[in-house]
Amino acid sequence: MSPAWKISSCATTRAMPRPPRRRAMWFKSIYLKTLREFRIAILGWGVGMGLLMYVVLAAVPSLIATPAARASVVSLGGTFAWIAEPIALDTPGGYVTWKYGLTLLIIAIWPLIACSRLLRGEEERGSLDALLSLPRGRVRVVLEKLAAVWTALLGIGLLIALLAFAGGKTASADFGLGDALLFGLNVALICGVFGSIALLLSQFTQERGTASGLTGGLLLVFIVLDMVHRVIPGTEWLSRLSPVYYYNLSKPLVPASSYGVPSSSYGANPGAMLVLLALCVLLSGAAVWLFARRDVGGVVALPSFLRLPERAVRPERALPVNAWSLRSVYTRSLGMIVVPACWWTLVIAGFAAWTVVIVKQIETQMASLYASSPLLKDVITRVGGGDISTNATLLSFLFVFLPLLLMAFAATQANR
Repeated sequence: MSPAWKISSCATTRAMPRPPRRRAMWFKSIYLKTLREFRIAILGWGVGMGLLMYVVLAAVPSLIATPAARASVVSLGGTFAWIAEPIALDTPGGYVTWKYGLTLLIIAIWPLIACSRLLRGEEERGSLDALLSLPRGRVRVVLEKLAAVWTALLGIGLLIALLAFAGGKTASADFGLGDALLFGLNVALICGVFGSIALLLSQFTQERGTASGLTGGLLLVFIVLDMVHRVIPGTEWLSRLSPVYYYNLSKPLVPASSYGVPSSSYGANPGAMLVLLALCVLLSGAAVWLFARRDVGGVVALPSFLRLPERAVRPERALPVNAWSLRSVYTRSLGMIVVPACWWTLVIAGFAAWTVVIVKQIETQMASLYASSPLLKDVITRVGGGDISTNATLLSFLFVFLPLLLMAFAATQANR
């Protein structure tokens, strides 16, 4: 070997740059890689919903500053008992549990979307074949992905709990850090149930969108089932079929120790939380078992009595060569979102109609509440943009939440 060649090679050869150690850490396992994909969701949902709890808790003392205001709030809770059980509404923890306990279920949208694409989404993209080519079993792959989902849900619950605790301190609430952590855990458990349902249903569907759509429909059905026993007496047995019923049984922000009574209406309900945990384990376990026994890209065959009858397709319709949605990229994209857009339109229109009915029902109770709470009157007047004495102002205030629904629709479509 010539000395000149040695000098030339040494002069021109450079060491390969090493990737940053922090970035490489996230790709050491399937668990860390999946958890990295959820980092924005953890911060977005956790901080967003946590700030909502903080703001509401901090504002409660001004809503119940006088005996008349307390009576108005309690009366308002009785009017809308079908939404949630009105327990200790004259306390910060009781008020926020009644008003936003059900609203927090919107977080379940994220796990049902994430779990529906956890396996089926990668099968559609073809990336699961490459992943399973590594020396890792199917069960291990699914378990690592599920562990990442649960870590994300617990992270969201932790952020909500910490911000709720901070809001409680501002309002001098009677719940502590442990109660706030149980509240966050309860939210994580109910979200885990719907994520597990989506994962199970994705074993029977060809597309992740079908599984997430079915799970979203079940979420609405279960919410309505939970409301039934508060509207129709003697139907609690029907509400027990809904996991939302067990979620609402726990009220960690209304600690029983503050009232000196061992009532099941106060504090966390360990039995209900164990039911939610058991549902998560059972549904996720069934999904893992089915995935380990089916072909990649295939579906689990349903019993014959559950299968839809197959219709013969004429040869000219076998290939959609003349379909309108294939004429351009725009029409193809429009065809993919037209069905969910119709469903979201119906939901948003239903929310608007429900808001109009609600405003008419609470007109009397809200009038007395405005008179005793100048802060609430000022907030609604500024946001609603009018005189507080008119229904249009309150209606405009409630319609502020419509853009949030549109943002949720945009987020779900961006995750397709």
